[in-house]
Amino acid sequence: QLQAFGGGLVQAGGSLRLSCAASGRPLRNYDMGWFRQAPGREREFVAAISWSGAFRYYEDSVKGRFTISRDNAKNTVNLQMNSLKPEDTAVYYCAALNSRATLSRNYQQIRAYDYWGQGTQVTVSS
Repeated sequence: QLQAFGGGLVQAGGSLRLSCAASGRPLRNYDMGWFRQAPGREREFVAAISWSGAFRYYEDSVKGRFTISRDNAKNTVNLQMNSLKPEDTAVYYCAALNSRATLSRNYQQIRAYDYWGQGTQVTVSS
């Protein structure tokens, strides 16, 4: 089971740090991703990180503002979100990439991720 937490209400320009934790599953074995879904919109890719942390990918609109990281010893994956904008408002989900997928080719593909956590709401007010 994956669980995302750390969401909340923040003013534009503020920061939040999301975390994804797992029970019964070592995240160190997986490439991981963060996705988000705003009301009335499809779920979209936000950021991804390789199992070692060596490779990271970001959606263009969050580059320079969001940072994905992981702590395999603590079995967590984090998303530091700075300079938040109202358009970042969404439910944020963490997910583990299918072990047969290749992160560099598949990081944006929702169907490449096997395990999804319950989301956490992020609301950015203007």
